[in-house]
Amino acid sequence: MCLAHGLRRAGIDVAVYERHRDRSDGLLSYRIGIGPTGNKALRRCLPPELFDVFLATCARSPRYFTVISERLRETASFELRPDTDPVETERSVARMTLHQVLLTGMEDVVHFGRTFTHYEQRDDGTVTAHFADGTTAVGDLLVAADGTHSAVRRQHLPHAVTRAAGTVNIAVKIPLTDHVRSLLPERVRQGISLIFGSGGIMGVLHVMEFKWDRDGRLRPDLDPTDAALLARWPGLRHDATRDYVNIVIWSADRHFPADVMRLRGPALIDLALRLTRGWHPDLRDLLAGSDPHSAMPIRVATSEPIPQWKASTVTLLGDAIHTMTPGRGVGANTALRDAALLVEELRQVAAGDKTLLAGVADYEAAMLPYGYARVADSLSRNGTNGDDPLYRPVVGRLALLGARGYFGVTSRIPRLRRRFVDDFYTYRGEND
Repeated sequence: MCLAHGLRRAGIDVAVYERHRDRSDGLLSYRIGIGPTGNKALRRCLPPELFDVFLATCARSPRYFTVISERLRETASFELRPDTDPVETERSVARMTLHQVLLTGMEDVVHFGRTFTHYEQRDDGTVTAHFADGTTAVGDLLVAADGTHSAVRRQHLPHAVTRAAGTVNIAVKIPLTDHVRSLLPERVRQGISLIFGSGGIMGVLHVMEFKWDRDGRLRPDLDPTDAALLARWPGLRHDATRDYVNIVIWSADRHFPADVMRLRGPALIDLALRLTRGWHPDLRDLLAGSDPHSAMPIRVATSEPIPQWKASTVTLLGDAIHTMTPGRGVGANTALRDAALLVEELRQVAAGDKTLLAGVADYEAAMLPYGYARVADSLSRNGTNGDDPLYRPVVGRLALLGARGYFGVTSRIPRLRRRFVDDFYTYRGEND
């Protein structure tokens, strides 16, 4: 959708074919962290007022990045930058809310209920996409933005595969009530918290608070500019997102039953509680209060890098070509970066400065190195790789002590603390 906005602003005809039935179908409102890279891409591609709507619909920005133990003891805490700059900051976004922002004003562009099956490249240079309902679409370029299990990639690059990273996540949402607030220490309540648990059980906790209340009414203390933007934004009517806590529990595959990917609702919450039976009662109280409809298992996957291929009238972006673990939290940002880069290349094509195939080749030559670099980085962080020492029976205790020690020392020495925060933003803002 970011790509579609950018292309339309550049005067290039674009159509999006979406397998979901309507704009509210199929998405759970989990958190996406949008850093400087993603902010810059959105500002480039969206109409100015819609970018302002994006900023207004973000949850309260995290003030702290905190590392805690499973007993709720604080190991380290880093104060993050304030969100006064529209780009150079870390923003918390609900996936469903961002979806509604990106669909705004695109009713004539998006075609719902279309499941892609295959494509054909024609002798006249066009490409035809075929859908399960028997319909087709013809264009000069087909862009695969269909995620980790991309059907386009399967046909276009059958040798480009993903593999299991060796870890499984259980993600849940908890409505943010006064009781839930009372369970959370202040810095946890106001930020992003990484849980280094013993026994190889890890977690992350995000608190998401929005500019509207549980009934969808705008809060009375809103900035007047934000209030005016949101009052005339139609997307709020389609968005059921309300204040919540998002918790993700993860570990190596062997800690989960073989049928974990088939579990849903209460059964999945019960499994999360069994895995965390030694955790602080307040954390377990949070898990027990999860919305059963929100609970979902995720088998973490990662792309296997491949050499650049010959450019054609089919290309890919985001998870369709560089699926990565959540270890560095930049999957969405990298996809947005892809979109902005492809818009710029196609803008030059439309201006007659290069051919379509040259533009696609230049996009892929730039995208693949940074995309696969992010894939590699994500595998080496925060235990998202099942081979991480954290998950080994004996070595795991030493690895856990080492990880906690690193964060503890880094947060207590001013020079190291500043460097950690600077590196956090530099990495998430890299655009070269």
